[in-house]
Amino acid sequence: MKSKSLILILLFCVSNLFAQNIPVSLSYTRLYDFLDEIITDGIINHQTAVRPYTRSQVAGMLEEAHKADTLLNKRQCDDLAFFMNEFALERDTMVNNYVQYTDHRTFSLSLADPQFSYRSNNNQFKMRIRPILGANVTASKKGAILQRWWGAELQMDIANHVSVWGSLRDNSWNGDWLSDEFFPGAYDKIRGAKIHYGNSLHAPALRNMPGVQYKEANYGGDFSDSRGGINLYSWWGSIGIQRENIRWGDAYNSSNILSGRNPAVPMITLQLTPCKWFQFDYFHAWLVSNVLDSTYYYLENTAGSEVAIKNYRPYNKFMAANMFTFTPIKYVSFSFGNSVIYAEKTIQAAYLIPIAFYKSLDHLLTKGLRTQNQNSQVFASLSVRPVDHLQLYGTFYFDEVKFARFKKSNPQNNPISYLVGFNWSGWPLKGLSIKGEFMRSYIACYTHSIDVLDWSSNSYNMGHYMGDNAQSIYAELAYRPVRGLLLKCSYTNDMKYNSYSYLRDNIGETISEKPFDYCIYRNDEIRLDGVYEAHSNMYLTLSFGYNNARGFDNIKTDALPSEDLGNSQYYLDKFCPLFYQGKNFTASIAFSFGF
Repeated sequence: MKSKSLILILLFCVSNLFAQNIPVSLSYTRLYDFLDEIITDGIINHQTAVRPYTRSQVAGMLEEAHKADTLLNKRQCDDLAFFMNEFALERDTMVNNYVQYTDHRTFSLSLADPQFSYRSNNNQFKMRIRPILGANVTASKKGAILQRWWGAELQMDIANHVSVWGSLRDNSWNGDWLSDEFFPGAYDKIRGAKIHYGNSLHAPALRNMPGVQYKEANYGGDFSDSRGGINLYSWWGSIGIQRENIRWGDAYNSSNILSGRNPAVPMITLQLTPCKWFQFDYFHAWLVSNVLDSTYYYLENTAGSEVAIKNYRPYNKFMAANMFTFTPIKYVSFSFGNSVIYAEKTIQAAYLIPIAFYKSLDHLLTKGLRTQNQNSQVFASLSVRPVDHLQLYGTFYFDEVKFARFKKSNPQNNPISYLVGFNWSGWPLKGLSIKGEFMRSYIACYTHSIDVLDWSSNSYNMGHYMGDNAQSIYAELAYRPVRGLLLKCSYTNDMKYNSYSYLRDNIGETISEKPFDYCIYRNDEIRLDGVYEAHSNMYLTLSFGYNNARGFDNIKTDALPSEDLGNSQYYLDKFCPLFYQGKNFTASIAFSFGF
C-alpha cells in the first residue's frame, strides 16, 4: 500500500508539471518572438524546429527563464512577467488582470482582457474561455479592403492528463476590389472552393499569408477558421486527435518543409519527450485534395428535371510524417524525418506506424502495380548557436531523391529545396534583432505527375509559398523598446522562374533543364510594422507597405512540352492578385483580441 501511495503521489506531482498539453497557436507571433529571443541570447535552451509548442512546454520555458532572470534586461523581465501571467493556469496560479472580478483562488472574470478563468482547489480541472474579435482595414490608391472576424476559444485541462480545446473564428471580407477578379466568381467543382488571395483557381497567389478555403459568396469572401482537439498526456509525451497548423523546420519568414500556412487539417498526433535532449513527433493527417473523383458522387434531385445532378466529391488524400529532434549539446539542435502522401480509398495501416521509413513501405505496398508509387519525402533541419546572441540555421527538403542525380556527370537535378538563415539578437543594442533568410527550390519540387499526390492541401503548397523553381530572400530589422511593443522593418524579394508541369513521360528532360534560368515573376516588398500588445492577446497593429509585382514574357521556340509559356500579364495574373499588381503603397490598421 505504501508503494502504491508513493507512486500515486509521484504521478500527481509530475503530471502537475506538464499541465495543459494544448498547442499555442502559430498566430501568437509575439510570444514565439520572445522565446526565440531568449533562446538566441543563450538564456534558455530549447529546440525551435518543431512548432507549435504546447502550453506546458511554454510554461516550462518561462520558468527556466525566470530562474535566470539576472541575465535578462529590464524589457525582457517585463515581457517575462507578462507571459508568466498569461500562462498562470499552467503554473497552478490564477490570472491577474487590471479590471476583474475574482475570488483570487479558483476563478477570475476579466474585463480589460476579456476572459473567464477557473481552476479547482485541487488543480484537477482548469478552464479558460475567451472571445475573439477584430477588424483590419487595408487601403491604397486603388481602394480599401475591410476584414472582420469574431468567435471564441475554449481550453480545458482534466485530471492533469487530458487536454481539450477548441477555437472558431468567422471571417468576412468587403471592398470594391473584392470582386470576381479578386475572388473568382465561378465555383470550380474540380478544384474546390475559391482560393485565398488569388485570381487563379489553379494556383494561389505567391504571398506568405495563412491560407483559407472560402465559401461561395457574391461579395468579397467569407470563411471560418477552426482549431481544436483532445490530447492524452503524461510526463513522457502525448497522443491526440486535433485540427491544427504545424510548422517543421527552422525559419522566420516561411519554412520550406511545413510552413503551417495552409488551412489546418485534422490529424492523429504523437509526441514523445522521454528526456531533455530528444523529442519525437509523428502525425497522420487527412488532407484536402481538391481533385475530383469521377467515381464518387451524390445524386441530387432538382425541380422540373428528370435527371439528377451528380455532385462529385474529392479524392481521399492522406499524409504520414515523423520528425526526430536531438539536442545533444546546449547550442546545437538537429532534426530529421520523412513523410509520405498517399491517396487510397481508406487509411493504409502501414502508414500508422510512427517510426518507419515510408519510402520502403511504399515500395512494399505498390510493387508490381502499373501506377506510380506514392509521393515520399525526406527532410532535415539544423540550428547552431556558436555564440550567445547568434543563431545559424538551415533546412533541407528532398522530394523523391535519387543519389545518382548528385553525380556531376548526371544532367538531372534532384527536386530539392534548401533554406539558410541567421538571427542576430540583443547585441550591441538590447531589444534589437537582425534576421536574414535565403531559400531556393528546384524544378519539380513539391509536385507530382499525379495531382492528388502533390505537396499541398486545399490547393495550398504546404512547404515554402513560392513553390518549385523559385528563390526567396528575406531580411528583417526589429526593435523592442518596451514591453509589448514591436517595431519592424522587413524586405522580401520573391522570384519565380520557368514554370513546368510534372509530365511523367519527360520528367527526366524537365529536371535536366537549368533551374533559376529565366524569371517569369518577381515581387519586391518593403514593410514597416508596429504591433502593440496592450493586454494578453489584445493587439493594435499599424502597417505600411510598398510592393512592386511584375511578370515577364517567356515565349520560347525550343520549350519542352512541360513548360508553361505565357506573356508578362499571364504570369502576373497567375501569381498575384489585382490589388497588389504593379507598384503599390498600402497602409493598414487593425485592432483585435484573441488569436
